[in-house]
Amino acid sequence: MLVLTRKSNQSIMIGDDIEVSVLAVMGEKVRIGIQAPRDIPVFRKEVYLEIQQENLAAGEGAREEVDAALRKLGGGDGES
Repeated sequence: MLVLTRKSNQSIMIGDDIEVSVLAVMGEKVRIGIQAPRDIPVFRKEVYLEIQQENLAAGEGAREEVDAALRKLGGGDGES
């Protein structure tokens, strides 16, 4: 992990297209701004993890549907 020290109104660049700016420091809270191309998703980590869990659950549901369809194609009685 790279750790940098920045003050209010200072920024860091990630590649050529992403700028992370410190907008304000208020006690233990820091307000940051992120400028990135629209095709790059930017999420708070807790939201990102929730999306990943939902995608995983949706994938499991799709797998169950495919398995059920394959069972039907195989005769439907569980014997192949």
